Amino acid sequence: MDQSLTPVLNTRFFSHATLTCRDIEKSRRFYTEFLGLDVVRTSPISLATRLGGDTVIVVVQNANKAEHPRQNHNGLDVATREEVDRSHSIALERQEEWGIKRVTRPVEQHGTYSFMIVDLDDNWWEILLNPERGYSWMFAKGEDLDHFNEGEGGELNPNGYVRRRKHSEKTDAP
Repeated sequence: MDQSLTPVLNTRFFSHATLTCRDIEKSRRFYTEFLGLDVVRTSPISLATRLGGDTVIVVVQNANKAEHPRQNHNGLDVATREEVDRSHSIALERQEEWGIKRVTRPVEQHGTYSFMIVDLDDNWWEILLNPERGYSWMFAKGEDLDHFNEGEGGELNPNGYVRRRKHSEKTDAP
């Protein structure tokens, strides 16, 4: 996006996103004790969660919650490839205890190493290797990835991002 353009709305901060859960107490325990998130109760049926920053995910209880699509997953960064593997082992070992419905195998994808879990509320979580401040490196040059060779090589590419298909070949597939 051209940063010199004036947006229609005068927004200043991405404050939150929202997830739903079926049982607020079970979900709170999972978020704090398994995922390590900071959690604050905001009402009898809602929580605010965060990790490492000021943007929060608000979680609202809904007994009729639908499954969260994989493409709408939430990413939690770790510092090393070994930590991805360790987290994966723990998720598999303790899957039943925590009500985890699915654990994928670790893979190289979109320029990083990661695996995914589906929690007790059918929300997808990606545990991934990322540098400090996650994907913020993509904004460092201020242009779309297509404009600086997809970030391939150099310090603007700490995850080793490599384009796998041409921009015109985008798909909705997960």
